[in-house]
Amino acid sequence: MKVAIVTGAGSGIGRASAKALAEAGFTVVLAGRRADALNAVAAEIGSNATAIPTNVMDPKSVANLFVKTKEKFGRLDLLFNNAGSGAPGTINLEDLTFEQWQNVVATNLTGPFLCTQEAFRIMKAQTPRGGRIINNGSISAHVPRPNSAPYTSTKHAITGLTKSTSLDGRKYDIACGQVDIGNAASGMASNMGAGMPQANGTIAPEPTMDVGDVARSVVFMASLPLDSNVQFMTVMATKMPFIGRG
Repeated sequence: MKVAIVTGAGSGIGRASAKALAEAGFTVVLAGRRADALNAVAAEIGSNATAIPTNVMDPKSVANLFVKTKEKFGRLDLLFNNAGSGAPGTINLEDLTFEQWQNVVATNLTGPFLCTQEAFRIMKAQTPRGGRIINNGSISAHVPRPNSAPYTSTKHAITGLTKSTSLDGRKYDIACGQVDIGNAASGMASNMGAGMPQANGTIAPEPTMDVGDVARSVVFMASLPLDSNVQFMTVMATKMPFIGRG
């Protein structure tokens, strides 16, 4: 039995990835703030899914997630750090509140760090030793959208966390990779067809891709033996305005 924790599993990329991992043979622990959404996903997956409501911004809540996972299953093979949020894209950088900045940093950067710490503690001590961590980086780990300073800053920082996790995990047989996603048709991308702000000040619709394509990419990364690793993968809508951006 292989056990996976997916954060932000109640919707979008997390939901699709959790379902795909379950279909690939993983027992999946669904983490997120909304118990009703998690329970709905667990019902879709069936008996090899467990919902544990979790706030990744809260160290005690994160610790509880991993303690309960270990108590129930005895090990952890995969952590998908997927939970994320952004500040409203209609607000100029200079008008963002401290609370808006802090909320995005806590969710997108501190949360994955806390989860990674807890995963290390389980993975390095279990038999067989080791495991895999996948971080959701986003296209914004490479280039920003207008008015996205908190989100873009944290996603650039996730790349640093991914590299540090890869290096510091080697001695424990813990592999870490990052999937950078562009315009998956999930809740966060619901407005893309209607038009997104572009760097030149215009509003233009952007192509999207099926969220299932992201889930299949996550399953591929997760299915590799621990002596192989996808360090960085970019999966994106083919015609989205990324190549040539900037």
